[in-house]
Amino acid sequence: MDIGDFASTRCDALAWDKQGGLLPAVVQDADTLRVLMLGYMDRAALQATLATRRVTFFSRSRQRLWTKGESSGHFLDLVAIEADCDHDTLLLQARPQGPTCHLGRASCFEHAPGDFLAELDALVARRERERPEGSYTTALFAGGLRGIAQKVGEEGVETALAAVVQDDAALCGEAADLLFHLQVLLRARGLSLQDVVTVLRERHRGVASRADG
Repeated sequence: MDIGDFASTRCDALAWDKQGGLLPAVVQDADTLRVLMLGYMDRAALQATLATRRVTFFSRSRQRLWTKGESSGHFLDLVAIEADCDHDTLLLQARPQGPTCHLGRASCFEHAPGDFLAELDALVARRERERPEGSYTTALFAGGLRGIAQKVGEEGVETALAAVVQDDAALCGEAADLLFHLQVLLRARGLSLQDVVTVLRERHRGVASRADG
């Protein structure tokens, strides 16, 4: 849910009295959807989160508000928020500025699943910005849009040929090459894989709507 809409319509409807004035707050990575951590919020923590757009909890051990990253610098920048059907649990989507776990891991749940293609897309975006020397992705960007587009065409042909004359492992390998180079091509045009996913989602909704009708 849009942060502004939540702030104006939902805060007072939450079940604050059910758990002593605290609500569990699950935080997801807004891009990969990996679960990052669980914390607790009181009204003040929620209001601070909505006002600053940085995820803030109520620390039960320290009995005070605690903004994630206030000592490490690894803040959680709020993207979206919603309550569950019972209004007693919050789900926050955020973009982490560094590892979330105090052990230096991306998530406090070591094996929490996430969307690897979204992770790869974020890495491609960093390569495009930073252009580290010796990186294959940097070399692709340096070659320009036409060169990247040609590479996507080559990988598409190789994927099609693998589907016809090679085994499953070869096909998966060629398909992986195609997906990677397609992500680079999209980024070279200022787009992301999520933009393509959005188109697919809208098409699916249109087909489902017509089927229901």
